[in-house]
Amino acid sequence: MEIAGKVFIVTGGASGLGEGTARMLTAKGGKVVIADMQVEKGEAIARELGGAFVKCDVSNEADGQAVVAQAVSMGKLMGLVNCAGIAPAEKTVGKNGAHALASFSKTITVNLIGSFNMIRLAAEAMSKNEPEATGERGVMISTASVAAYDGQIGQAAYSASKGGVVGMTLPIARDLARNGIRNMTIAPGIFGTPMLFSMPQDVQDALAAGVPFPSRLGTPQDYAKLAVHIFENDMLNGEVIRLDGAIRLAPK
Repeated sequence: MEIAGKVFIVTGGASGLGEGTARMLTAKGGKVVIADMQVEKGEAIARELGGAFVKCDVSNEADGQAVVAQAVSMGKLMGLVNCAGIAPAEKTVGKNGAHALASFSKTITVNLIGSFNMIRLAAEAMSKNEPEATGERGVMISTASVAAYDGQIGQAAYSASKGGVVGMTLPIARDLARNGIRNMTIAPGIFGTPMLFSMPQDVQDALAAGVPFPSRLGTPQDYAKLAVHIFENDMLNGEVIRLDGAIRLAPK
């Protein structure tokens, strides 16, 4: 797929992995719709990139429909990158008792249901596209995490949500094959994002040192480069790619 001239939706595009991806897609000639809850940042980045911003709770059907409508109005919608997510930490039984059911439910709602909501709505719009020379009408990329496989203490909700994203990757790809739409997932390791930068510096340093090679935090640019490659390589479909420097997380 040629990125230049195509339209892409990036959820969570106002910061972190999503912002890095939105910037790289724009640099390659794509037009980007940033879907995020951070209005001020999202609008500023959209202005800078010459794209559009739509305030969006990814788990809300009407919000998702508004994002897709905006994208379709800008040209040929060919890509979705799901980067919106939350990462609470709470033990199954902690000092204050049992894990709050509400926080578990919210994590599943945002990370898993939100990803599927955006996929289904974007796929419906893409299915109406004239196919490219490769026969494809669009590409979906969702964000899981190495926590889907190596969940740490306090990550039951987060790991469950990301495990769900991993688990639906192949069946969605199979569902959408007849429409010429590919579906992929990236599972990042320890990345330098706003969620991680909220941790103490010594914790950040210890996490970076735990990556076999390269022994550093991943960057939004690392993620964006892989997303771009997925868009451009039409044989990539129905698979989860770990982007982690060979790290395997310890229990804590």
